[in-house]
Amino acid sequence: MLDNLFRTKPIAPAGHVDAGEPFEGSLQGEVTLKRTLTGTQLILLGIGAVIGAGIFVLTGQAAAEYAGPAVMLSFVLAGLACAFAGLCYAEFAAMLPVSGSAYSYSYATLGEGVAWFIGWCLVLEYLFAASTVAVGWSGYLNAFLGNFGAQLPEALASAPYVYEAATGKFVGTGAILNLPAVLIIAAVSGVGYVGISQSAFVNSIIVAIKVTVIVMFIGFGLQYVDPSNWEPFIPANEGGTRYGMEGVIRASAVVFFAYIGFDAVSTAAGEAKNPQRDMPIGILGSLAVCTLLYILMSAVLTGMMPFAQLGTPEPVSTALNNYPALGWLQTLVEIAAIAGLASVILVMLMAQPRIFYSMAQDGLMPKMFGRCHPKYRTPHIGTVIVGVIAALLAGLLPVGFLGDIVSMGTLLAFAVVSIGVLILRYTRPNVQRPFKVPFALLICPLGFLSCMYLFWQVFREHWHLLVGWLVIGAIVYALYGYRHSKLRAG
Repeated sequence: MLDNLFRTKPIAPAGHVDAGEPFEGSLQGEVTLKRTLTGTQLILLGIGAVIGAGIFVLTGQAAAEYAGPAVMLSFVLAGLACAFAGLCYAEFAAMLPVSGSAYSYSYATLGEGVAWFIGWCLVLEYLFAASTVAVGWSGYLNAFLGNFGAQLPEALASAPYVYEAATGKFVGTGAILNLPAVLIIAAVSGVGYVGISQSAFVNSIIVAIKVTVIVMFIGFGLQYVDPSNWEPFIPANEGGTRYGMEGVIRASAVVFFAYIGFDAVSTAAGEAKNPQRDMPIGILGSLAVCTLLYILMSAVLTGMMPFAQLGTPEPVSTALNNYPALGWLQTLVEIAAIAGLASVILVMLMAQPRIFYSMAQDGLMPKMFGRCHPKYRTPHIGTVIVGVIAALLAGLLPVGFLGDIVSMGTLLAFAVVSIGVLILRYTRPNVQRPFKVPFALLICPLGFLSCMYLFWQVFREHWHLLVGWLVIGAIVYALYGYRHSKLRAG
């Protein structure tokens, strides 16, 4: 059994569009994913996934609760860990331009057992992250509607249950359903069902809106920055991880949730026109743009008002409230937040069905997840199932408490990819690598260690929740995946 768990999947070269190789279906005539995405669309896809909940919510909360003005440094640390992992992702994505992201990379390097483990972590990342962001989107939408007296009643705009950390139980709130959260997931799932090109087009429009508003906030907000709000840059530690360098590091793990989207770029590798060239561009380009925007945003935000006052669900709007002259910008920020969070949901709900698609192709998930729509060429069944589950989670549960758990799943995936590149350099040195991680002996271990260090910051608080999720995954693999594995059958 152990031999089967560590058997690796052969690396097969993908069609190269520029070389005239087929990409509209497989050589056997099977309906497959359609290669239509360009390097620019991949960058925008990454920005669409990354610029959302992090920049509109987590920036202020991380500053108020953990890091103070040094949240800028927290973004640098989280971005650095992502940069190391991003280089490794770029090498894998160019070498293995398929839709399974870290799952497929693990299968090629560390074996089926590890691949299942990572795939199960990615389910946690995308499915629950989409639901979490949908709840945030609902809050921003309702606040925006409140400006015009059209706010939905609490019973239709909040979760019927809340999670009490002290007791570890769910308690009823009297609400019926978080209706806006359900509706946004239904709408986004519809876009994902129709096609990747349409999804990328909608995402490009949304990215243009929110990046424009963010740049405007940075530009106009700079005029109201008071440097005294940055003093002390690292507030004195008040115990535990509240402020001090301990708080800065803990905040890095918190804001890491903001970076999980760049992994979504790699899930679209099976639909990139020229993945060998464009995947590194999409991954590293989106990461660079987003890190710069996060650092500038956190600098302006903490400079406009004392960091202790930023611990609200809408810190950007909170900061603008103090400056009536920027009231017009506050409305634009709310619109951008609504658009920005919608694009995050879009990318998350595009990514999850494609991971299921890759796992089904390997026999580790039921065959229905591996089917493509004959007209739209999308994993339509997986898109519908994922959309229904995400809508139920967002409509009924306050999934915000799973934010740290989502970060844990992501960090584990990033760590495995980082070490996987180094392993493959030694086990399969002759495989063609269109992009290679520079100084791999240094970068790969740094990526692994930095991700695992941030993982530990969260794991020691929420270990029981992650362990429970992994136990469920092990049961699913034992009852279905192990028995139906195509690699094991072959």
